[in-house]
Amino acid sequence: MFGLEALDLARIQFAFTISFHILFPAITIGLASYLAVLEGLWLRTGNDTYRDLYHFWSKIFAVNFGMGVVSGLVMAYQFGTNWSRFSDFAGSVTGPLLTYEVLTAFFLEAGFLGVMLFGWNKVGRKLHFFATVMVAIGTLISTFWILASNSWMQTPQGFEIVNGQVIPTDWLAIVFNPSFPYRLMHMATAAFVATAFFVGSSAAWHLLRGKDNPAIRTMLSMAMWMALIVAPIQAVIGDFHGLNTLKHQPAKIAAIEGHWENVGNEATPLILFGWPDMKEEKTKYAVEIPYLGSLILTHSLDKQVPALKEFPPEDRPNSTIVFWSFRIMVGLGFLMIFTGLWSLWLRKRDTLYTSRPFLYLALWMGPSGLIAILAGWFTTEIGRQPWVVYGLMRTADASSNHSFMQMSITLIMFVVVYFALFGAGLGYMMRLVRKGPKTDEGKETNDGGPGQKRTPARPLSAADDDGAEHDRSLTKEI
Repeated sequence: MFGLEALDLARIQFAFTISFHILFPAITIGLASYLAVLEGLWLRTGNDTYRDLYHFWSKIFAVNFGMGVVSGLVMAYQFGTNWSRFSDFAGSVTGPLLTYEVLTAFFLEAGFLGVMLFGWNKVGRKLHFFATVMVAIGTLISTFWILASNSWMQTPQGFEIVNGQVIPTDWLAIVFNPSFPYRLMHMATAAFVATAFFVGSSAAWHLLRGKDNPAIRTMLSMAMWMALIVAPIQAVIGDFHGLNTLKHQPAKIAAIEGHWENVGNEATPLILFGWPDMKEEKTKYAVEIPYLGSLILTHSLDKQVPALKEFPPEDRPNSTIVFWSFRIMVGLGFLMIFTGLWSLWLRKRDTLYTSRPFLYLALWMGPSGLIAILAGWFTTEIGRQPWVVYGLMRTADASSNHSFMQMSITLIMFVVVYFALFGAGLGYMMRLVRKGPKTDEGKETNDGGPGQKRTPARPLSAADDDGAEHDRSLTKEI
């Protein structure tokens, strides 16, 4: 059907499930650190605005964390069901790395998550803050091990092959493989940027609807400071990541650039736009800037970038897809930098919270970080093809022996279940965002800290309560 085979459906299924999954850890990583900062600022300043924001975003964090755990379990099972040959070949490396993630990160997060979400009135301030920090650290440790595993598949080292199986010989070399540091920094920073624009978009939505209070303004202010500082840093990290990829996966870079062949000793141009045609082996309708490709990728004006025709056709990634997925990621990155700079200009003019054109831009930029993450992962994973472990095992040799009918049925089931389950979860999470943070302006409040009366509600009770009824219901629920 449509020229697809069982292998193609297995790849589509994995891409579909991981695309859903990656959205939740990305926001979880950013929100966990954001919550730690909010609680730290509240403890230091005593400003109840930070406390109110902590309660608000902790509910969204809890829902997001739960969906991330559920979707992550599916990913682990797929290695055994759809990619059993890969598991047999490289499981001695990827298996322990994922186990380390569970033992060090997931247990840490799970151990302190209950204290963080439900211990506000049961433990002291310092212990509660410690729990929040531990959850934030746990999300970063989880990122460490997941990226170590995936990066090893991109740039494998520290092993030998015995009887057709990978045998680890140097775990430090496996974990700290050549692409790992760059990919870890790139992903962690992307999570922070994505969360910043998610938070900023939420604040912009409320301001555009006339809900203007210190909590909403603080949300927008903190989000835009993060965008201003971190988005340019991400661009620099991306440049280093690109140089590393050029060294270890030159075919991927050639596909990203839509660069088919070098002409004599001429420098490589940068193709801004075009349509790479895999059959005709050329990029149609190309809009080029001379020398710029060499300048960006080699930091010189005379060195050439490897071209796709230098690699056998069977070893070339699909340039049509990665060419555009990369440009979506980069284009959104420039928009993020522009948004941060615009916010700085408005801040100096004291119109950050009242400029409607800017607020509309911030609103529409809400999903930009997540879209950029998806585009980046598409570029990375499709650009690695036709290899599942680069240079060692082809994707076609890694899949289980399932029929086209079996893969069709499971793919349809995944699509239906995921859109129903996670669609409802995302809808509920956005409902929480629309409610906005609860504040106690204009009425007498207590200290609101751990051990006091004011406590955060359970995430699933947060969408329908407000005002005084909210505060009264919290004590009953907790």
